[in-house]
Amino acid sequence: MALKPGERKTQILQTLATMLEQPQGEKITTAALAAKVGVSEAALYRHFASKAQMFEALIEFIEESVFTLVNQIAQTERDGRAQVQQIVSMLLNFAEKNPGMVRVLIGDALVNEDARLQVRINQLVDRVESSLKQALQLVSVGTAGTAQVSTAAHANALTAFVVGRWQLYAKSGFKRSPGEYWLEQAAFFRV
Repeated sequence: MALKPGERKTQILQTLATMLEQPQGEKITTAALAAKVGVSEAALYRHFASKAQMFEALIEFIEESVFTLVNQIAQTERDGRAQVQQIVSMLLNFAEKNPGMVRVLIGDALVNEDARLQVRINQLVDRVESSLKQALQLVSVGTAGTAQVSTAAHANALTAFVVGRWQLYAKSGFKRSPGEYWLEQAAFFRV
C-alpha cells in the first residue's frame, strides 16, 4: 500500500524520535535510520536534504508543541503563579511523553551534528525563559520584609530547574520522571 504525500516524511521523523528514546544514546546514522524505516538511504534524502534537516524538523515539532501550549496557558490563566506552575508542569510532562525529544532538548542527540541545531535549541530554551518571565511579571515576587527576587533571576532559576530535570530524566535512561517532586519543589520557587 502506497503512502500518502507527507506520510513517509512523518514516518521518518517518528522513527528518528523512537531511535532517540534508546537510553544508551548511540549516534544515529542515516543507514540505521533507513533500515528501521525500511527504505534506502537515498529515499531518506528524497524527503530531507540532510540529517540536520531531520533534526530541524524535530525541533520545529518541539517548538510548535511547546509554544502552542504556553500560549494557551497565557490566554486562559490570568494568575501569574498558576501560569508559571502550569508552564513548568507542561514542560516536564512534554518531556515524559516524548523521551526522544528530551535528547534533542538537552543537546545530547545533537553532539556531532550541525552547530546551528544547538543554536536553535538554545533559542528555544531562551524563549521558554522569556515565557516564564512574562508570567512572573504578573506576580508580585517577594513580600514585605523579604528581599525581592527579580523576575529575570526567578525565570532563570525555573528554566535551569526544567533543563536539569530533563537532564536527570535522560541520564536515568528515562526511568526517573521529570515531574517527580515538582509540586513540592514549586514552593522553593514561590510558585
